[in-house]
Amino acid sequence: MLPGWAVDKIRNEFRHCFGGLAGSQIRIEVHDLELGMDARMPCTTFDGQPLDAITGRTPSLLLAELHPDTLPSVVPRVSGAEETADAVGGGWPGFCHRAHRMLPADGLLLLATRQRRDSGRLIDPLGTLIACARTAGFRYLQHIVIVHGRLVGDQLVPAPPADAPPGLVHSDLLAFTAIHGQV
Repeated sequence: MLPGWAVDKIRNEFRHCFGGLAGSQIRIEVHDLELGMDARMPCTTFDGQPLDAITGRTPSLLLAELHPDTLPSVVPRVSGAEETADAVGGGWPGFCHRAHRMLPADGLLLLATRQRRDSGRLIDPLGTLIACARTAGFRYLQHIVIVHGRLVGDQLVPAPPADAPPGLVHSDLLAFTAIHGQV
C-alpha cells in the first residue's frame, strides 16, 4: 500500500526512538475485518524478518497499512444525518485495543490509509480512526501526508498504487503513542 521509499523512511526515522532495535518494529497489512482477521494479516518486522525474530522483545512500533476496502463507510440514516457503518464498531475499535495491549508505554502505532470513493462520494476515515485509537488509549501525535509520486527531472510525477482509483495522489499516515497508567 505505501510506496517502498515511504516504508524505508518510516523505518529509518523511527529506528532511533528505540535504541536502534529495528526488529522491534512490526509491519502489518490489514485487508479485511472479518472474524479471525488477526490470524490472516501479513505480519513481519520492518526488515522483512518473521515475527519470531523479535522473540523476547516487546514491539515498540506497529505500522498498520489499512486497505481502503476495510475502512469505515458512511451511510445515511433515516433522519438524514450520517453515522459510521457497523463494521467500524466491530473491527477498528477492537483492533486498536489489541494494538494498545501489545505496545509498551510510549510505543508507537502508525496507521497508514487512503481515502476511497463509494458511489461517487469521497470517504475520509481519518476522524473515525483517530477516535478509535484515542478511545483505545492512544494519544494522537501527528498526521503525515505521503505523496504517491516520483521525481522526474525537476517535476513530481504521479505514481499511484496499481489498485488506486483515478486521481489518488496521497496516502495518510496517522501517528499515535500508547498511554498506560495515569497521565
